[in-house]
Amino acid sequence: MNTHVFFCPPPRTLMGRGCRHELPALIAHLGWRRGLVITDRFFTTQTRWVEDHINACKKQGIEIVVFDGGQPDPSTTLCDQATQHVRAHLAEQPIDYVLAMGGGSNIDLAKALCLTVPTGQTIRAYSGTWPAHTRPLPLIALPTTSGTGSEATPGAILVDPDNATKIAVMGNALRPAIAVIDPELSDSCPPRVTADAGIDALTHAIESFVTQDASLFDRGGSPDPGYSGRSGLTMMFAREAIRLCGHYMLRAYRDGTDTEARDGMASASYYAALSYGTAGLNAVHGIAYALAGLTHQSHGTTNAVLLPYVLDELRETRAPELREVAQLLGMPTDQTEDAVLALPAYVRSLIEQLGIPTDLRQCGVQEHQLEGLLHDALQVTRLAKAFPVADRTSAYQRIIRHAFEGSLATHFILN
Repeated sequence: MNTHVFFCPPPRTLMGRGCRHELPALIAHLGWRRGLVITDRFFTTQTRWVEDHINACKKQGIEIVVFDGGQPDPSTTLCDQATQHVRAHLAEQPIDYVLAMGGGSNIDLAKALCLTVPTGQTIRAYSGTWPAHTRPLPLIALPTTSGTGSEATPGAILVDPDNATKIAVMGNALRPAIAVIDPELSDSCPPRVTADAGIDALTHAIESFVTQDASLFDRGGSPDPGYSGRSGLTMMFAREAIRLCGHYMLRAYRDGTDTEARDGMASASYYAALSYGTAGLNAVHGIAYALAGLTHQSHGTTNAVLLPYVLDELRETRAPELREVAQLLGMPTDQTEDAVLALPAYVRSLIEQLGIPTDLRQCGVQEHQLEGLLHDALQVTRLAKAFPVADRTSAYQRIIRHAFEGSLATHFILN
């Protein structure tokens, strides 16, 4: 498992409550003098965070340009429109870096703009293999939710409105140059956003913990792979992320003023990203992408509704890992109940406590749509190939059927 490790975290990380205030001095130290902030109207009109950053940068001699047209689940169309808008505003004056403030959607849009703003090309030009000379603008990521982990990953996910699916723009050059993990930015998240983000972080941690080993992972012959399978290094981060989620996820959801829980989930999200940002993901996200295209449910919800049923499918091939996950989550068990058997139902109970749907019917899926969902999920071959089972098509089929019926091998009630 520990052979062929390829690990590519952000070069710099600032972490801690209020640490964003250290950022302008670091930007000046790096010699950057003109930046582009990508965010949305909430942060420019309902908070002082963008204004405070602009003023602090001005004191360091740094000029800031702001684009606040970010939207949930950004599309290729939005990216192309933003590219032209920003380029027109810049009037050919170069910028040194891009700063993303917001959730995963704003960070994904910013990653895409790091590619398109310098060249003016459409984002579709960067879907797949990039030209060898491609040099995106450096990115600073300030996540305001504790879940997506985009501040440590090599890809941006955009909706393609032509076919209602998502496309991935991938490359290690898109990993943020600076990740700023400031839990204060998540304090204002409402319960629904907190729940979606928290279960996303837990999914990232668990999924990367049980994914294909680095020694068996298909890197496609790349000397610089975005994802390269799990190793002892990635699993170390995943373990801590799972433990923190087990301790703080429900607390942060139930009481948004619990700063200890907010801090814990901010760390959990980042550690999960350091794990899955190298190890990669598999069936949960693979099917969730197809489910999102079908139902337009949030990313956290589509992950959550599938996670228990994927764990149920892995009881034979990943039993030791599932037993460890149960322990890390603090799952109570008695002497007669096998933790591997009980874990999927326990995770489903956690999801139910977060007020998130626990089967596909609750997401609006109808039985006649299951075959199409299976077909679309299997098209995400990068994730399907990483699922550690012998027959992936049959496994996906069982997961989708069980997720529709809400059937698991056992039941567990979380008090």
